[in-house]
Amino acid sequence: MAEREGNIVPEDEIARQETFMHSVRELDPGADRKYFIHTFGCQMNENDSEKLAGMLESMGYRRSGDPEECDLILFNTCCVREHAEQKVYGHLGRLKPLKARRPGLVIAICGCMMQQEEVVEHILEKYSHVDLIFGTHNIHRFPELLYRAVTGHSPVTDISSGDGLIAEGLPIRREHGVKAWLTIMYGCDNFCSYCIVPYVRGRERSRRMADIIDEARLLGRQGYREITLLGQNVNSYGLDMDDGSSFAALLRSLEEVDGIERIRFMTSHPKDLSEELILAMRDCSKVCEHLHLPVQAGSNRILAEMNRKYTREQYFGLVDRVRDKIPGISITTDIIVGFPGETDEDFEQTLDLVERVRFDYAYTFLYSRRTGTPAAKKAGQVSEEAKKKRFDELLKLQNGISAEINAKLAGTVAEILVEGPSKNNIRMMTGRTRTNKIVNFAGDPGLAGKLVDVRIERTGTWSLDGTLV
Repeated sequence: MAEREGNIVPEDEIARQETFMHSVRELDPGADRKYFIHTFGCQMNENDSEKLAGMLESMGYRRSGDPEECDLILFNTCCVREHAEQKVYGHLGRLKPLKARRPGLVIAICGCMMQQEEVVEHILEKYSHVDLIFGTHNIHRFPELLYRAVTGHSPVTDISSGDGLIAEGLPIRREHGVKAWLTIMYGCDNFCSYCIVPYVRGRERSRRMADIIDEARLLGRQGYREITLLGQNVNSYGLDMDDGSSFAALLRSLEEVDGIERIRFMTSHPKDLSEELILAMRDCSKVCEHLHLPVQAGSNRILAEMNRKYTREQYFGLVDRVRDKIPGISITTDIIVGFPGETDEDFEQTLDLVERVRFDYAYTFLYSRRTGTPAAKKAGQVSEEAKKKRFDELLKLQNGISAEINAKLAGTVAEILVEGPSKNNIRMMTGRTRTNKIVNFAGDPGLAGKLVDVRIERTGTWSLDGTLV
């Protein structure tokens, strides 16, 4: 694409923001300033928060887990479901007394919620103690915005419209020392009728393949063993470029990166899962045998209403081709319960699809009405009572399937990438199989980052227990 460079934040703008980082650091160079970030939503938001944390630490801030002692509190928001939005408002409300006691505290809010004009207006009106508001397209301008907020006397608001630019070279503070998120593209062109993402994240923009590979090489040199490639629809990577880039080609290139032992990715849209990609997954030894393939519903009528652009029959065909080419692969999915107009018969077709495909795991959600999406205007909104009843039935079915699939692993030996101590039992170590199964076992903390063999002794719906071989 001739204008490809126009999608990238210019280097002089990144340099300008580095100047603001220095300016913030020099405002009070001897102070022990601390920050706290609360992230809502998806892995893309988590990766954005890592970049915001990296910029904050470049500006002299130190991370803290206690918001009460911090000089800056930042909420990175999600607007995919109403519940997440209400939680944000609750947190903001509880910070008002803290702000009154400590006027110098900077309260900032960013992310997908902030790309909605009515939300920003609501926050400015109801939460006057918020100092800084910005959206998803201008994270790279955070140093400048923070400088203005710290040195000014009124709320700083900066919400960019359009699709946003790709910022390369931002500082980053990664959450994990063994595995890392690696965003390969931004935005979404699918416009599923229930989804707000294209309106708040913009249209699809792919990063240059060379930049992605350079970042992966750096991660390998830094000791990371696993990368997860992120995008709203990774399968369409490269379609907005004219240089022959494709997701399959990217996987094959990343296969050659030293230090990286495992490659994962999410999320895949079924309509763009090509034969070329399936073969690349099969051929690349570092690409893990796990595919997250959201189906969302099992009824062709509902799939059409959702604007998903495939049928249940096409989805079955995809699953069959993937399992034929990659035996033993685990397949997980997303399912929405209670989409407007969903009848009992439609829901029965979803249950039938789940029984036939036999997913290793399914992330199930109650439909959440999102203002600005076509589905929000549809007639036949399903009652909360009916949605909850269907949700419980689906969960019971899928949990049973997950337990049955995992039970077959008892007595087998699996290669585990050790991630560190278990969050639920610090005396145990935890890691994942190549098929993305969580495995807990007794072991030394020094094993973190190592590939080890573990014999599976006990199985359950959510995780497995084993012993080192």
